[in-house]
Amino acid sequence: MVEAVQGAKVVVTGAGGGIGAALARRFAAQGAQVVVNDLDAEGAKAVAEEIGGIAVPGDASTIVSEARDALGGTVDVYCANAGVGRNGGEPGEPLDEAAWSLSWDVNVMAHVRAAHALLPDWLERGSGRFVSTVSAAGLLTMIGTAPYSVTKHGAYAFAEWLSLTYRHRGVKVHAICPQGVRTGMLDASGSAGELVLKPNAIEPDDVADALFRGIEEDRFLILPHPEVAEYYQARAAEPERWLKGMNRIQQQWEATR
Repeated sequence: MVEAVQGAKVVVTGAGGGIGAALARRFAAQGAQVVVNDLDAEGAKAVAEEIGGIAVPGDASTIVSEARDALGGTVDVYCANAGVGRNGGEPGEPLDEAAWSLSWDVNVMAHVRAAHALLPDWLERGSGRFVSTVSAAGLLTMIGTAPYSVTKHGAYAFAEWLSLTYRHRGVKVHAICPQGVRTGMLDASGSAGELVLKPNAIEPDDVADALFRGIEEDRFLILPHPEVAEYYQARAAEPERWLKGMNRIQQQWEATR
């Protein structure tokens, strides 16, 4: 059992399936009281019933107040897990403004809104934990989907800012950055995901394992795929070489389309 989460009051967004459901199950197994949020009301209800949690379906951007009430007035841990993957049109193609707007709203602004609602209470009592499900795309990039790559960089930057700004005031922040995870989002990623993500894809439970190890070790950056650390270092140390390598993968993908 992880002492830091025993008896905690936890909110997990996007928890009707995939990574979110795995996180909700793990927190409940550790003795936490869990609010399960998802736009899919039936999915949220099913997971909540399974783990003895509370279903609060709806838009992840606006559920903090309702979730807090459901938990008796307190949120100790907030998992900003809900996310979307959208293609936005490559340069020269029609610009899909809706895809960009949705990606920005869900992948970044939902995190900002949640933190805005949670921080006053957390700072007053000197404790709170914000878990951001980002992606390795937030540290690196992903071919074929500019909106996802760009907004996941934004999600990582916001989590990093939260951590450096509030850690001395008792707020813990964790950024989870996996590569491929066997979820519906991976299935919907098309030929790019097939090429880049599926060969080394892991299960949602593996992501939960990585998060709880990170909580025990009080680590900000959670890498369920450890090799991402090497890629991240290479990107920073030799950006031209890294971009050339990624461009080769881009060309491989184009050859399959």
